[in-house]
Amino acid sequence: MKLPFTGRHTVSDASDAPETKSGTSAQTPLVAVELSRQACFTNPDFGSLCREGFARNPIVYRCVRMIAEGSASVPLRGEGLPAESSEALERFYSYLQVAGCAYLEAVLLGDEVIGLRAVRPDTVTPLTDAAGRPAGFEVRSESGRRLFRRDPLTDRCGVMALALFNPMDEAAGQSPLRAAATSVDLHNQGTRWAKALLDNSARPSGALVYKGGAGERLSRDQIDRLKVELEAGFTGPARVGRPMVLEGGLDWKTMGLSPSDMDFTQGRREAARDIALAFGVPPMLLGIPGDNTYSNYAEANRAFWRQTVIPLVGRTARAMSAWLSTFGEEVTLSPDLDAVSALAPERTALWARLNAASFIDADERRALAGLAPRETVQ
Repeated sequence: MKLPFTGRHTVSDASDAPETKSGTSAQTPLVAVELSRQACFTNPDFGSLCREGFARNPIVYRCVRMIAEGSASVPLRGEGLPAESSEALERFYSYLQVAGCAYLEAVLLGDEVIGLRAVRPDTVTPLTDAAGRPAGFEVRSESGRRLFRRDPLTDRCGVMALALFNPMDEAAGQSPLRAAATSVDLHNQGTRWAKALLDNSARPSGALVYKGGAGERLSRDQIDRLKVELEAGFTGPARVGRPMVLEGGLDWKTMGLSPSDMDFTQGRREAARDIALAFGVPPMLLGIPGDNTYSNYAEANRAFWRQTVIPLVGRTARAMSAWLSTFGEEVTLSPDLDAVSALAPERTALWARLNAASFIDADERRALAGLAPRETVQ
């Protein structure tokens, strides 16, 4: 990431300036330094994304938490779901957003699934047979490795995998965090740049100019000593406003920030909006200013649930239904949208329309509302 210097003090010897026609040296208060460096970005591996994204970026952290907590809070209707699986599902959804793939391990008592456990994606290796078909998973841990083979007859396996679409690798998947990695780097570097600026008295760098006589110049030891004294006595928020006593022909010249340097705040906001876009979270819900896409907070919240949370929960419910059905009786899971408070106004309006429809009976109304038919009393 190519960023300007922040808070660095440059000691400039004016005796090195070219002589004018009158024979006197031209006083040059500023020294321009340009670094030719390649932009550096975070590696797309799981560990780097966790450190630079989830652990160090507040936008990523909040997006992952909102999606995981919201998705895990949606109850799943149907028989066969192990009890106390909400915590495992929250971790499952979090891994899915960070890594692009997530795994659930079945806790078995005989052939019965009594619990679920989310497995770290970086500890799982998919296995394939000689024909390249999925054959199971290898899970590594400190105690060793465990193999979960897929039964070719029943398709039963102790681990379920769910991956977000990746055109280059369907098994590995691609996470929203990986798509937003460049924006995460921009946002993090902007934060570090602002922090470095504040640590250096919230001022840009300056130049200490030596105005000695003709042919005079500072020695290397004197330059090094001046740098040490500047760092020790005038750097940091606790030393803001200290007067500087100069002697021996020294003069301090402050460097101003250019408009492009001052624009880092807007750049961080745009990077934050890109991160939120990749995760499917309306920027308004994250407190990012300047977003007028939604007329109010409630509308943005409903869009978040409808476009991000509910589709994710529905896809997970279908995958879990197919997986749990291999352990015994058929399992059919579906999200209980009536329990989602954010969608309550929509559900109320739907019920009002169905009650007003006199051309359908009660069971048809229940089916359109996503409810099971009434039990017939014999």
